[in-house]
Amino acid sequence: MPSANFETMTVQTKDVTMTTNYSATIRGRQDIEVYPQVGGTLQKLCVTEGQKVVKGQTLFIIDQVPYQASLNTALASQQAANASLATAQLTYDSKKKLFDDGIISDVELQTAQNTLLSAKAQVAQANAQVVNARNSLSYTVVKSPANGVVGTLPYRQGALVSSNMPQPLTTVSDNNQMYVYFAIAEGQLLNMTRESGSAEAAIGAMPDVKLLLVDGSEYPYKGKVESVSGVVDRSTGTVQVRAVFDNPEKLLHSGSTGSVVIPTTYKDQIVIPVTATVQMQDKFKVYLVDKDNIAHEQLVTTEPLSNGKEYVIKAGLKVGDVIVAEGAGMLRDGQDIKPNKEN
Repeated sequence: MPSANFETMTVQTKDVTMTTNYSATIRGRQDIEVYPQVGGTLQKLCVTEGQKVVKGQTLFIIDQVPYQASLNTALASQQAANASLATAQLTYDSKKKLFDDGIISDVELQTAQNTLLSAKAQVAQANAQVVNARNSLSYTVVKSPANGVVGTLPYRQGALVSSNMPQPLTTVSDNNQMYVYFAIAEGQLLNMTRESGSAEAAIGAMPDVKLLLVDGSEYPYKGKVESVSGVVDRSTGTVQVRAVFDNPEKLLHSGSTGSVVIPTTYKDQIVIPVTATVQMQDKFKVYLVDKDNIAHEQLVTTEPLSNGKEYVIKAGLKVGDVIVAEGAGMLRDGQDIKPNKEN
């Protein structure tokens, strides 16, 4: 074949940063589903959807009438039990004096003592019933379990609610900071662990990550990877990773999606353009140019990450090698070329 012009380059090392995008889901730092602890008619909604609330703030009020009645009944039973206890105590004290004077038998004294013990037990039971009734009444006022933002309100005033209903009254999300979950391949985690010595060290060594929102825009604040799940998903061969992002402007919402962008920096590595390579299934080859301008095939091993324009070479090339920089796919082994220019 006649010689053809091809651009060539001398292999050198440099620093390059590659980025990888991972599909992600966004959750509040706390997404707490709020269920009532007692059943009844929803009497009042004290908040609206999207409203900011603080811990302990009233969210809903359930009909209190039956629970107030139960408390009143428990209080009346408590008073009756206390009266019975006082009577039993007087009877026992009287019987004790008569027994000491030898007027009554031991059986009568023991009977009075048993009656006193029974009255004390009834008082304890009545006290417990009062506590339970007070708690049930207090549960009719449903309060926020944490600071956050109120989610949807599927139930309206007059709805019948209970602790075992299928859908919560609402969800309170703490959105001052947001958790962003994404998955990485098991092999990638293994490589990171080997390089850093442990999974904890690998997490600490990971750079700050970026977040692309659903509209493609970049979130203005960077996040930090906090944890990696210790369990591999068998169906996907991935592990769950969690990053945390500050959310001062409340741009992030629980349940949203996006993409996490993780940069990986390679320092002092051989980097060649994609146009200098020819891919053959899972392998790559380049063409070395000798002093006689003959192109020779050379298999190379690349890092798994690429920015779409360049590859980082792990093996197969050394500094000073001259390779074809563009049009490698049009060459064959042993072809004579005319170097156009050297980068």
